[in-house]
Amino acid sequence: MLRGLRRVVRRELRIIFSHRIYLFCTTAAPLLCFILFATLMDEGLPTGLPVAMVDADNTPLSQRITRRLDAMQQIDIVKQCADIGEATRAMRREDIYALYYIPRGTARRLIEGERPILSYYLNYSYLVAGSLTYRDMYITSLLANAAVGEATLTAQGATELQATNFVQPVVIETNALGNPWLSYAVYLNNTLFPGVVSLLIFILTAYSVTQEIKYRTGAKWLQAAGNNILVAVAGKLLPQTLLFSLTAIFYNIFLYKYLHYPLNTPLSDMIAASLLLIVASQSLGLFLASALPSPRWAMSIASLWGVVSFSISGFSFPIEGMSGSIEAATNLFPLRHYFMIYSNKALLGYPTAYSWVHYAALLTFCLLPLPLMKRLKYALKNYRYIE
Repeated sequence: MLRGLRRVVRRELRIIFSHRIYLFCTTAAPLLCFILFATLMDEGLPTGLPVAMVDADNTPLSQRITRRLDAMQQIDIVKQCADIGEATRAMRREDIYALYYIPRGTARRLIEGERPILSYYLNYSYLVAGSLTYRDMYITSLLANAAVGEATLTAQGATELQATNFVQPVVIETNALGNPWLSYAVYLNNTLFPGVVSLLIFILTAYSVTQEIKYRTGAKWLQAAGNNILVAVAGKLLPQTLLFSLTAIFYNIFLYKYLHYPLNTPLSDMIAASLLLIVASQSLGLFLASALPSPRWAMSIASLWGVVSFSISGFSFPIEGMSGSIEAATNLFPLRHYFMIYSNKALLGYPTAYSWVHYAALLTFCLLPLPLMKRLKYALKNYRYIE
């Protein structure tokens, strides 16, 4: 068995270094993605989002609201428009992400105790930009109302402390756990990096196995392994596993040692979880190639499975908000279990026992293709690929 394993490994190394697609998928493509995502979100949060202001009141109060809004980190008032029509046209041209409208008579209505309406219009075609501009505009509106109320009470004879307590009787203190900077880079890159690697593993595993069927080299592959399908599969995937493991070690060191992302567990724990994700992804790719021994079917479903992983794993939208069937289906994706291990250990610092279900799930993925090994062996010997 060891001689057969060595023969298959040598054969696979010749294939890897003679076909550039293997080196591209195992090293070049992940590194390019890492550089892209790391530089794209190096600021953590988008800042200076262009916004238009329509100040129809033009009073000291409205000017103060404008200055306060412009002082927000995520907002940059780039246009002072005469009316809503002009600002709306700018939004349709995508010159701005939002507009803030202060109607005529706002200051007078506030002083007289009425309820003027401050309006803001957002372009929610861009979810992140829409969410950030909404948050800053909402906070600015609340602060403007509180400032006027405090000034009114002070003018009526109340002390500054009494006015403050009346305007804001309850002080809310917010503490963000795991990611106190609210940085998009922290929670996106920690899942995008392993997600990209997992997607490439799905595709490359299905490709490398089904190519043996397509070009009818499966018999030679089995012969090199001494007609032992387990040795053949282990020898083929081992070099790919080593290359992807080096990539995983690199991105973990890059994230936690170079970028200094939150890490409340030893680095070795996250490297081990990444290596387990690699083997689980390879096993799922091998399962698809064994169940569907056709390059177009196996690679298509592997690609679909990998892409859906990004949206169904729970890091962009909580699975508790999904329908019951979709929530249950999230367990079929290795990236979901990796994400839960990451959030429990790296972000919250929980002991390994809190994540044992997810470790067990990844190990189950590793065993998934074993019942189909006879089917794969039969396909390698007898299946004829039709273009």
